[in-house]
Amino acid sequence: MPRPMKWRRVCSLPESNRFGPLNTPADVEHFVMMTVDEYETIRLIDLEGLNQEECANQMNIARTTVQGIYNEARKKIAESLVNGKVLRIEGGNYELCEGNGQNFGCGRCRRHRFGNKSE
Repeated sequence: MPRPMKWRRVCSLPESNRFGPLNTPADVEHFVMMTVDEYETIRLIDLEGLNQEECANQMNIARTTVQGIYNEARKKIAESLVNGKVLRIEGGNYELCEGNGQNFGCGRCRRHRFGNKSE
């Protein structure tokens, strides 16, 4: 029997879940799908400046899991940029921290600790 999937802790959902060229057709082949947990690893590592170990602790998963999620997320961003596809963020195995996606809650990330998303 396989081990149960561990939920990844996410501090908030993205304000916008769609990015890309404005002139792209709305069919499935012009989309790249990114999960919310992949978005969170990009946010924590690239934007917040955490290393993989700190990101893993915040998301409550193993560092090797973060590494795999992060690599997949970067491939999807590259595919969107290079091939002119729309990047959509939705789904995945995640749970929001106690703040329910608002500007307060877990106290573990800077976004919540300061009470302002822009800090």
